[in-house]
Amino acid sequence: MSAPATTATIDLNCDVGEGFGAWRIADDEALLDVVTGANVACGFHAGDPSTMRHVCEAAVKRGVTIGAHVGYRDLAGFGRRFLDVDPVELIDEILYQLGALDALAGASGGEIAYVKPHGALYNAIATHEKQAGAVAEAVWQYDPTLPVLGQPGSRWLARAAEAGLTTIAEAFADRGYSPDGRLLPRREPGAVLTDADEVARRCVRLVRDGEAAAVDGTVIPLQAGSLCVHSDTPGAVELATAARTALVSAGVEVRSFA
Repeated sequence: MSAPATTATIDLNCDVGEGFGAWRIADDEALLDVVTGANVACGFHAGDPSTMRHVCEAAVKRGVTIGAHVGYRDLAGFGRRFLDVDPVELIDEILYQLGALDALAGASGGEIAYVKPHGALYNAIATHEKQAGAVAEAVWQYDPTLPVLGQPGSRWLARAAEAGLTTIAEAFADRGYSPDGRLLPRREPGAVLTDADEVARRCVRLVRDGEAAAVDGTVIPLQAGSLCVHSDTPGAVELATAARTALVSAGVEVRSFA
């Protein structure tokens, strides 16, 4: 039987390099064998110079696109705690992270191809006008040609577009949604999905139908150019593999948007 005709394309990204020193949170190299985009932690919420370089080298070897996973300066909280950072300071902190990863990516034979905020910063700039503007300004100052990833309908993507940046809407394969289309807080039931079959079905539905089911069953529209699997979700490699296999079987081309 011949494979189904390709009718859509999607990027599959994953957060990597989120260890620190001797501590490792995931099997980054196994994930890089599956995904098309590597969101590399830049040392503020996780990561260190050696980890960053190792992950960049592994990504370049596999032809995986490197993205800067910038976050709050919060190693102890893994960047998942909101910080009321002054916008001017936030601009400088984003620039610092971009410069650090860019140097290590370049030394590894690669380059930064996009930017994706992490954790609490990602969630905050969905609605926080000043911080959303600060992150957009930082990316624009560093390199206005860099695309940015974010939640559909967020203030972050709106401010980035206003700054002239290319915006890519993102959906999550392994996270639960509330009926209003926002991510459920991780402490709530149903916030993290760990069943590979469920994740695979969700990914195909997101790409082919542009929708997903919220935690209460409500159907929410989600048009996205990239799907994310978190490396710290239990069974992340299995989830990413199941997602990619299901997408390809459904005739979807899995490739980097960059």
